[in-house]
Amino acid sequence: MAAMTPTPASTAPHAGTGATAPAGPAAPGTAARPRRRPRPRVWRGAVLLLAGAYFLVPLIASFVFTVHVPGQGISFEAYTQLLSADGFTESMLLSLGLAAATIATSLLLAVPALVAVRLSSPRLRPVVEVMCMLPLVVPPIALVTGITTVLRWGPEHLSRTPLYQTFVAVQNEQFPVVLVLAYTVLALPFVYRSLDAGLRAIDVPTLVEAARSCGASWPYVVLRVLLPNLRASLAGAAFLTLALVLGEFTIASLLGFRPFAVWIVTISGAHARMSVAVSILSLLITWLLLLVLSRAGTNPATVSSAPSTSTSRKES
Repeated sequence: MAAMTPTPASTAPHAGTGATAPAGPAAPGTAARPRRRPRPRVWRGAVLLLAGAYFLVPLIASFVFTVHVPGQGISFEAYTQLLSADGFTESMLLSLGLAAATIATSLLLAVPALVAVRLSSPRLRPVVEVMCMLPLVVPPIALVTGITTVLRWGPEHLSRTPLYQTFVAVQNEQFPVVLVLAYTVLALPFVYRSLDAGLRAIDVPTLVEAARSCGASWPYVVLRVLLPNLRASLAGAAFLTLALVLGEFTIASLLGFRPFAVWIVTISGAHARMSVAVSILSLLITWLLLLVLSRAGTNPATVSSAPSTSTSRKES
């Protein structure tokens, strides 16, 4: 009788066969619990709604102020007169030119310095970080005072030397180079943070050693190996610098120049609606440039290679 009594081993399915043992009734304590329905993420929608209202409500109110004239109704005169306004085109082109020059100068200073520190002197990184963060501590009014004192040396002490012409050239109203130098100093903290995050995300020593072992020169290593891996960081640094230059008012105003931000404040007294319209237009231009820079910061080769990689995995 013991030989005929089925055992758990004899009731198990044999290897190589598709037969399976019938499943018995589940124990009362191990009954499958019904799945809970996912709760709607109300808090996420509320936070997004509040953030959208925080940004959009002032913009909508500003737009209504520019197009609604009491007693006349809706009028787009504040926008149609922008291009013909005195100084609009000149100030806008000046600010864009200053922004381009500041971006180029900041990147030319920061990229080689940070790469050299990361490769050769990692101990100097705290020193470089402190130096780049100093503009956040020094107020712009103190920076303007120092720049004014230095510029005063030209006519007072260097009028009979060739350097006097240099002091005059950097203060040219058509393109004030002194503003580029000042904006470069102000943009250093943002450029440093963006590039430092990008350099931390990649293995710089390994990339450089691999490229140098293949016979690549240092300019080739920087331009063709490191910079393509820093596209997002470079785009972020460029956008932050652009936003800084387009919105900076204190230094340009105290030094007597008239870029876009100073021009907006200048016309705000006589043309309030036009000044608000120009502010809205500047925000739209900044957002458009942000989209362009964010597009430039993405690597198209990575995006285009993603579908081909998944296809090759499926085929394999």
